[in-house]
Amino acid sequence: MNQEIKAIVTDIEGTTTSLSFVKEKLFPYAYKNIPDYVWDNESEIAALLDDVRKEEQNHDLSLEEVIEVLLRYIDDDKKVTPLKTLQGMIWKQGYETGELVGHIYDDALEGLRRWKDQEVKLYVYSSGSVPAQKLLFGHTKSGDLNPLFSGYFDTSTGGKKDSGSYEIIAKEIGVPSSEILFLSDSLDEINAAAAAGMNVIILDREQALIGALGHDVVHDFDGILKETIDA
Repeated sequence: MNQEIKAIVTDIEGTTTSLSFVKEKLFPYAYKNIPDYVWDNESEIAALLDDVRKEEQNHDLSLEEVIEVLLRYIDDDKKVTPLKTLQGMIWKQGYETGELVGHIYDDALEGLRRWKDQEVKLYVYSSGSVPAQKLLFGHTKSGDLNPLFSGYFDTSTGGKKDSGSYEIIAKEIGVPSSEILFLSDSLDEINAAAAAGMNVIILDREQALIGALGHDVVHDFDGILKETIDA
């Protein structure tokens, strides 16, 4: 194993998990259930709803208008913390009823387990809220995968295209950036992590990437195991 890599931070969507699961299962499920959930839980999520009003810079938005804004955020794929938090709450219900089953690629699961066995610390950094991340990995066809991970990060840490976010993550996990490997399908995220001094690899599962700006590219986690964390 490459002794310089002490920790691996992985994205979820398009990296460990298929884009179709997120876009065709999770997002539509949240979209369908947001109106009823907000109406039924208004008092319990009052602070979250106020965060939406702050985001819109309009503290006079009615509950119905807040719901419209939230649905628009989903349509626009806007990665704002109040939406991600609310989605996590709604997905929790879906996972608990069995309507949702978290997807993870077989090669990703194999890679994560092997790195865990090699005592590499594993972390997740996704635009989805930390509770949503834990739900996805906790309800897969392979069971609860959360014991594989040492920690989770979301947009409350900072934007994924901001190099400062990756500097914060390195400090939080207590490992120098030069000893961390970041995995993502997003070139913007890869560039930000690289700017913070992390090792980076792009997951190009669809083999559709045009230009990697000098970064290493693999098509699945098997390539990372073979080329990067080899014994």
